[in-house]
Amino acid sequence: MPERILSISGLRGVVGDGLDPEYVAHFAAALGTLCAGGTVVLSRDGRSSGEMLRHAVLSGLLATGCRVVDLGIAATPTCGVLVSHLSAAGGLQITASHNPIEWNGLKPFAAHGGVFDAALGQQLLAALQQPLSWKPWNGLGSVSDFSGASDVHRDRIWPLIDVAAIRRRRFRVVLDVNHGSGAVFGPRLLEELGCSVIVLGGTADGCFEHPAEPLKEHLDALVTAVQQTGADVGFAQDPDADRLAIVDERGRYIGEELTLALCVDHVLSRDKGPVVVNGSTSRTTADLAARHGCPFHRSPVGEAHVVSVMRAVQARIGGEGNGGVIEPRVGYVRDSFVGMAYVLDGLAARQSPLSAWVDELPRYAIVKDKLHCPRDRVAAACAALRQAFRDAAPTDGDGLRLDWSNRWVQVRASNTEPIIRVIAEAPTEAEARSLCAEAVRLAQHAVQ
Repeated sequence: MPERILSISGLRGVVGDGLDPEYVAHFAAALGTLCAGGTVVLSRDGRSSGEMLRHAVLSGLLATGCRVVDLGIAATPTCGVLVSHLSAAGGLQITASHNPIEWNGLKPFAAHGGVFDAALGQQLLAALQQPLSWKPWNGLGSVSDFSGASDVHRDRIWPLIDVAAIRRRRFRVVLDVNHGSGAVFGPRLLEELGCSVIVLGGTADGCFEHPAEPLKEHLDALVTAVQQTGADVGFAQDPDADRLAIVDERGRYIGEELTLALCVDHVLSRDKGPVVVNGSTSRTTADLAARHGCPFHRSPVGEAHVVSVMRAVQARIGGEGNGGVIEPRVGYVRDSFVGMAYVLDGLAARQSPLSAWVDELPRYAIVKDKLHCPRDRVAAACAALRQAFRDAAPTDGDGLRLDWSNRWVQVRASNTEPIIRVIAEAPTEAEARSLCAEAVRLAQHAVQ
């Protein structure tokens, strides 16, 4: 069976086995039809298949009369920022995010610069099944380049931080972009903030030096580089640079969960307002919102759901526990560059090492796992957990979340892969691992 996943979030698949130029052109034409021949911002991450897919996308967009602004290789958040900056009708990022190198995909953006919500996603899925707005020879679209995308992105971040204070600290930073599109803007951003930067995998060619997801077990080279160079911090981005993981000056993996927590702690210390995270994010952020006296909201898992709630409550900051920080004043999109800027701004203001700041945060142990599961068996996995954990309070609607007084576990289907994600959080790592392992065991038995 071809490896292709189509959802309201977009399209992902294995190139040559489900993700072919014919289907990609059709998808792009459906987006072009929705955009009614308006301006569409196009960019891609560094994967080797990106250039082939770019041509297929251009074919579909031009054939439906769109004016395409091509950023070339750029990060996903940069694409979102440029959509709003140019008042475009939409955008499209060619990326498979953290999927392995053989994968690629298409991530559409709405006119506000955020990803498609459920309603727009359903419109796009419907458009794929309907006649498309093919234009005649004299109604075809056009393509233009845009070379200043990183400048636009930077100029939205700069007013939110104390650039002079960061520059005075002359931070030493190791940045692992792993041959992803973060290489285009990340090193430059840090250098312009006065940092001494060591870049790992700094060519945006998609030739990953380690698995694409910035997890602890994949970042040994980053940890070693931080320790050997005496760096103040290590940053790791995923291939399209919307997620950020952190290593402190001791070489300790801080991870992705606390990326958002650090940014929330720093922002709310200066500027109060509502905070929004998804239902799989650590309760550390909820505790920080309470510490700063700010409203706290949870959304279903998924960037679009977080953004929808953020817009509804006029959130000051939000995001997801996968290292995705969403700063509305930059763009309604997960943004690793905002994450790096806020962490450095916080370090400059505190005059203390990152490890000390992290140790002051409320701490829980969160453990994540996953298992392959056909979509038609997800309900069976949820039912098995509900039956086994009758003493927990269940919450439906986003898979199944089970809460106790001091711990929780969630099982839910991925929107982009044929897997079930299992997340457990508890006061200690041993308790969290035990709860997660039991949930995985139950789910595996149920889906066999």
